[in-house]
Amino acid sequence: MSTPSHPSVSLVIACGALAHEITTLTKANRWDHLKVECLPASLHNHPEQIAPAVQEKIRQSRNHYSSIFVAYADCGTGGQLDSVLTEEGVERLPGAHCYEFFWGSEAFLQRHETEPGVFYLTDFLARHFERLVMEELGIRSHPELRDTYFSHYTTLMYLAQSDSPELLSMARSAAQTLGLEFEHVPTGFGELETSLAKFAKTHSPRD
Repeated sequence: MSTPSHPSVSLVIACGALAHEITTLTKANRWDHLKVECLPASLHNHPEQIAPAVQEKIRQSRNHYSSIFVAYADCGTGGQLDSVLTEEGVERLPGAHCYEFFWGSEAFLQRHETEPGVFYLTDFLARHFERLVMEELGIRSHPELRDTYFSHYTTLMYLAQSDSPELLSMARSAAQTLGLEFEHVPTGFGELETSLAKFAKTHSPRD
């Protein structure tokens, strides 16, 4: 095995939808030995492309960093991402998607099992709701599609990573636009923070 070109630096391969949160955490905790590289958030529109993209990035980076962590949940890959990560010997964030690791698996799964008709927003989705939901799903051009897509939903739940009044207002507006009841659950960074903290400590060059 060749010597890494950055032997004291670890790489976090992240979903672009988590870029703001991960950057905030790395700066706040002074995880200077972590380098973050993001893949496009738009991959979520084509989840079958996530595992191959992550594997390609791992293989491109393998000889340059002392260790690698993947800041993705399963994200709709149906286990394909886990198969890749098992093959590559790399760990990822817990859970099926960001809603689960932000809120915590126990709380999310309990609510999801008892009330499946909940549409979730994170800070990222609240910020980009107009583009990712209204435009990319075609609702702005064809308003009748709103009921086609959301007839089985009853509630929009905003899982908030921040206490931004602006994002809270945007999330409320999204619920109103979709004709759904609104619920606000402050989660902070949840298991994203604890998982990154564990990886950062385990691979600290000081240890």
